[in-house]
Amino acid sequence: MVTPVTYTISDLAKEFDLTTRAMRFYEDMGLLQPQRTGPGGRNRIYSARDRTRLKLTLRAKRLGLSLSEARELIDMYDSPRDTGPQLRAFLAILAQHRRQLEEQMADLLANLGEVKVHEKEARALLARAAPQDKKKVNAPAH
Repeated sequence: MVTPVTYTISDLAKEFDLTTRAMRFYEDMGLLQPQRTGPGGRNRIYSARDRTRLKLTLRAKRLGLSLSEARELIDMYDSPRDTGPQLRAFLAILAQHRRQLEEQMADLLANLGEVKVHEKEARALLARAAPQDKKKVNAPAH
């Protein structure tokens, strides 16, 4: 009989560059479900399934999904149902996030345009003030 591959909290935290606190948070959010061993269940033993769920959680997070959205999608993939509804849900969430990112991009571009206008105005004011500043510097002291 083949023994399944397992991981400690430290193993996965190191592999994915996370803190053990973050790992425990993901567990509290229902994203990971390690087995508990040792006195009082203090030791966590993560399965290959938990490792995959963690990897998918971090990928979802990079895409801008909330942890509850990530959990919903990952839970769908855990179920043996048809993948059509899962993919449609994933596409809907991605479309929503794409719209949000596009709105943020438009806001950033507008903000950048304002910054450029103010920079130009400040440079023009500085250029006009510069000759006066030179006169003050070169004027004899009384």
